[in-house]
Amino acid sequence: MHQGSSSDDAYWKANLSLIRNILIIWALVSFGFGILLRPLLSGIPVGGTDLGFWFAQQGSIIIFIILIFYYAIRMNAIDRKFGAEE
Repeated sequence: MHQGSSSDDAYWKANLSLIRNILIIWALVSFGFGILLRPLLSGIPVGGTDLGFWFAQQGSIIIFIILIFYYAIRMNAIDRKFGAEE
């Protein structure tokens, strides 16, 4: 069995930590705001509809796109830090 160096272990720990954090945000946005908090947000008007509906239909998509760019930027920084650049 191959034992990785401490640098490899630190790289994967940073990578998995970033993925975990992004998945937590994804779950909160998609299930929290889009489904669970929709009744609480339904009284706030945004763009001709209520905030709960808007967030379930548009807001979550915008957040997901932001998460994709954030992941790419952070992974590039992690790659540079650990010398794993392409």
